[in-house]
Amino acid sequence: MSFAIDVNILLYASDTGSPHFERASSFIESCIAQKEVFFVGWPTVMSYLRIATHPSVFDHPLSPHEAMANIENLLNLPHARFLSEEDGFWAVYRAITSALPIRGNLVPDAHLAALLRCHGVKILYTHDRDFLKFPFINVRDPLADVATKT
Repeated sequence: MSFAIDVNILLYASDTGSPHFERASSFIESCIAQKEVFFVGWPTVMSYLRIATHPSVFDHPLSPHEAMANIENLLNLPHARFLSEEDGFWAVYRAITSALPIRGNLVPDAHLAALLRCHGVKILYTHDRDFLKFPFINVRDPLADVATKT
C-alpha cells in the first residue's frame, strides 16, 4: 500500500537538534530502503526548502545546497513519486474544504489533502494532527508508538 510523507517528518529528519530527529530519520531511511512506492507533494518540497533553511526555525539551518540535495536524493529514488496539481484540482480542493474554515496554517494542509485525494493516496505519515480533519486520509504518526488513526 503506497503512502505520502508530510513536511514535518522530513524536517524532523533533517534537524539534529529536534527531539524527534532519531525516529524521523529512521522512518525516512526505512522508506528509502523498503522500496515501497511513496509520495511527496511539491508543496511539501517547497515548504521543506523554506523551513529547513530558515535560521529562525532551525538552530542550525541547512544551506540551500544541503536542503536541495536532500530533495534530490528523494527525486532519484525509483519508488518515490511527486504529486502536483492536475486538471480538476480546484474542484477537489473546494469540495474537501467546503465544511471546514480553511485559513492560516490549515491552507497548506488542505492543499496537500486535496493533492492526496486527486491522486488516490489514502495514507499520510505526519506528526500534524490537523490532517485528522480530512476523514478520507488515514493519518499515521511515525513518531508515536501507535498510529494516530487507523
